[in-house]
Amino acid sequence: MADTDESANNQPAGYVPPEVWTWDQTNGGQFANINRPISGATHERELPVGEHPLQLYSLGTPNGQKVTILLEELLAAGHADAEYDAWLIEIGKGDQFGSGFVTINPNSKIPALADHTLDPPLRLFESGSILVYLAEKFGAFLPTEPRARAETFNWLMWQMGSAPFVGGGFGHFYAYAPFKIQYAIDRYAMETKRQLHVLDTHLADRTYLAGDTYTIADIAVWPWYGGILTGAYGAQTFLSVADYPNLARWTDLIGARPPVKRGRIVNRIMGEAQLRERHDAHDFDVFDL
Repeated sequence: MADTDESANNQPAGYVPPEVWTWDQTNGGQFANINRPISGATHERELPVGEHPLQLYSLGTPNGQKVTILLEELLAAGHADAEYDAWLIEIGKGDQFGSGFVTINPNSKIPALADHTLDPPLRLFESGSILVYLAEKFGAFLPTEPRARAETFNWLMWQMGSAPFVGGGFGHFYAYAPFKIQYAIDRYAMETKRQLHVLDTHLADRTYLAGDTYTIADIAVWPWYGGILTGAYGAQTFLSVADYPNLARWTDLIGARPPVKRGRIVNRIMGEAQLRERHDAHDFDVFDL
């Protein structure tokens, strides 16, 4: 806790953390209407179920893109049983707090997946868990050779642990916070650039994260860190992304894959190309991908 004499330097000036935190429902900027310190459903709402074996409930954020990219990669590789319906969950409207969604994911975060090839359907939440499940289910994009498999998991888990510093840290304070706080922006910009340097250094002598093989590690990392290089938060100049040529090469390589081009626009509600829901491969026919 800051000493009272130093509180004039705090933001807002004079702020001292109370002994017990209480929830100010007006706090949180543009996310104030969906952030809360408790879990559980706020309203009754059943989830729709389509005709395909896999039912995805998601939004085209980086975490959501991981799953749709993998599903499109599986279909392109000939795994017909990876057909899926992708239903839009608009988190800005609180869809993630509907009773049906909470049943699949008690943490109320996208993406969530139900596998209807099992009875009752198997629920999956957390993007990393979904990627591993699908890769193992279809025997694809997850090496069986021990070293390559371990390296894939190394980078998958690295992404799961590192991305919150980029999204909830740098992205929030640089782009979304109701006012700019230099300390917070500098703190998270430094960590974001460190992570970019980690990737750039690793990719200096490797085609993909696990070596010569494209895996779920690349699929997990690309939406976040490829996004940082190509447009996320409008921070490319601020972060001097030209300093990371190996990461840029990898970003372009992954981004050129047709399944990636398809998967990245599913459940998307921002940008030029938006496929709000996906129920059939022909849904992409209207796009020049």
